[in-house]
Amino acid sequence: QVQLVESGGGLVQAGGSLRLLCAASGRTFSRYAMGWFRQAPGKEREFVADISWTGGSTDYADSVKGRFTVARDNAKNTVFLQMNSLKFEDTAVYYCAAGPYSDYASRTYSYWGQGTQVTVSS
Repeated sequence: QVQLVESGGGLVQAGGSLRLLCAASGRTFSRYAMGWFRQAPGKEREFVADISWTGGSTDYADSVKGRFTVARDNAKNTVFLQMNSLKFEDTAVYYCAAGPYSDYASRTYSYWGQGTQVTVSS
C-alpha cells in the first residue's frame, strides 16, 4: 500500500517555474515506478512524465519535453517534477501516481494522490 500527497502547486506567471513534490508513505515506495499526470477543466487526464523505480529511466509528454524534469529520491520517499518555462496551457491539477512499471497510460497506476493545482497566468 502506498499513499501519495502532492504539494508545490500555485499561481505563477507564464515563463515562470514551479517544483511539485510527491511524498509517499510505505516502505515499498522504491519498488514502484512513478508517474505525473494532469487534468485541465473540461479535459481528460493526460500523461506528463514518468520515472522508473530506480530513477534511471524517464519519459515525457511531447508538450513538456525540454521544460519539465522528473526525479526521485527513494531514501526520502519523494518524487519531484521541476516545471520551467511554464505556459498558460500547463494550467491543470497535477497528480502523482505509483505503479508496477513506467507507462504513459493512467490505468497502469494503482495509487494516486489527491492532486495539486497549478495555475499559469498569461
